[in-house]
Amino acid sequence: MKLNEEWRSRSKPTLSFEFFPARDEKAAGNLRKAIDQLVALEPDFVSVTFGAGGTTRDTSHALVQLLKERRLEVLAYFAGYGLAPEQITGVLDAYAALGVQNVLVVRGDVPRDDPDFKPHPEGMAHASDLLTFIRPRYDFCLGCAGYPEGHVEASSRDQDWAHLKLKTDCGATFVIAQYFYDNRYYFDFVERCRALGVQVPIVPGVMPIFNVKMMENLARLCGATITDEVRRGLAALPEGDKEAVGAFGVELATRQCAELLRAGVPGIHIYTMDRAKSALEIVRRLRAEGLL
Repeated sequence: MKLNEEWRSRSKPTLSFEFFPARDEKAAGNLRKAIDQLVALEPDFVSVTFGAGGTTRDTSHALVQLLKERRLEVLAYFAGYGLAPEQITGVLDAYAALGVQNVLVVRGDVPRDDPDFKPHPEGMAHASDLLTFIRPRYDFCLGCAGYPEGHVEASSRDQDWAHLKLKTDCGATFVIAQYFYDNRYYFDFVERCRALGVQVPIVPGVMPIFNVKMMENLARLCGATITDEVRRGLAALPEGDKEAVGAFGVELATRQCAELLRAGVPGIHIYTMDRAKSALEIVRRLRAEGLL
């Protein structure tokens, strides 16, 4: 199933989850448990991340293979920054051999754990370059990432959104949006992108709040604004009550998803952080309201 064709042919929004390769055996066990629980919800597709500089090349491939064996539609991320052309085709050939039809093309970051990392001199500096390279060589349905609040490295949101238009011009047929805690960021982002001529589906990403430390760290890395409403809500909870924080995160994400779905978004993409509990409850509530 190619996702661009799926969104063209259906009226019902898609449900999808993101997973990332486990870093150790304990994490692998938690990931397998999360997959078992979330597969039961029958998502339309799942995505698998790809580490900066190809650092998770083998584990990403193994996770894609596992999910394909579970008969799931997989959106395989590909972060090509710093990789040589032959490394790029090696990864994509392996995905094609697994039957992957959908690839999310992102630039990727410099590996933080490798201070000696040097990008290959023939590597590609931007996602648009990767899309231009991949498009004539493969039959994948290609997507790209979008940033409702602007990429953390962009000089302005307008510049970043102009880059998004370039990515769609270079072959991206859908956009998966970075998460946000205020839906107004997403709605404004879509409006501005449409004005620029971006007409492909723009699927909002939703990140439940799992704990305060993770929320703060991810927001700093991703450039997501932690709104005053979120901070006040968390401050009102009993200090140190992890269950209360998780419940607050579920409630916030459910309200976000409900508003987005009522506004007619093409789908909801939940960033699970390889955990099932919050996503299970969010989907249960949305389906109880007839929104998914």
